[in-house]
Amino acid sequence: MSIEADVKTRGKREETKANNRQAILDAARRVFAELGYGATTVRDIIRATDLASGTFYNYFKSKEEVFQALQDDTALRVRPRLRAERIRAATFEEFIAGTFRTFFDFVKNDQTSLATMRRNPELQRMRIDTPEVIAGFEELRADLETAIRNGVMPDTDADLLMAAMVGVAFEVANHMISRSDVSAQDAAEFATALFLGGVHALPKRKRPKAT
Repeated sequence: MSIEADVKTRGKREETKANNRQAILDAARRVFAELGYGATTVRDIIRATDLASGTFYNYFKSKEEVFQALQDDTALRVRPRLRAERIRAATFEEFIAGTFRTFFDFVKNDQTSLATMRRNPELQRMRIDTPEVIAGFEELRADLETAIRNGVMPDTDADLLMAAMVGVAFEVANHMISRSDVSAQDAAEFATALFLGGVHALPKRKRPKAT
């Protein structure tokens, strides 16, 4: 086999692997939304694809791993939007409002994930510590530090502020999901008002004394 043919073959193999993995994730989204996470089995997910059962286990060991992969996939889709909003922010209000508005809009418009969460309230309390989700938290912390350095927001502890924003975002999103009377705009306005009204009361960051 020539080098060119070998490269083409390997490229086709990698494309097939990527397509198979995506087919499993797409099927899992649908099945979780239709049956509920707790009732779904690996067999249900496999039946929703055109793949053999053995193929599934080449990519995932369990439905739990599939769910974690879906969380990473969701994070990869929303993170660029969040970063774009924060980078263009010229004021603290724009930074906070843009972050919350983008996040809540994404959650509200991701109908399959929304259906899954509504059908499975226990998932709303599941600890999310997948690599891409954590990377998203770190991006937020880095953007906060940049905004503080640039004078866009008060000089406070970026780690604690990141934790507070993440906590408010996820908790408000959980209530938004379970309540039909709360829109993404309502959720964004509430969270933004909370931070704008309280951030100036935060203690200044403690810096080491110069020697």
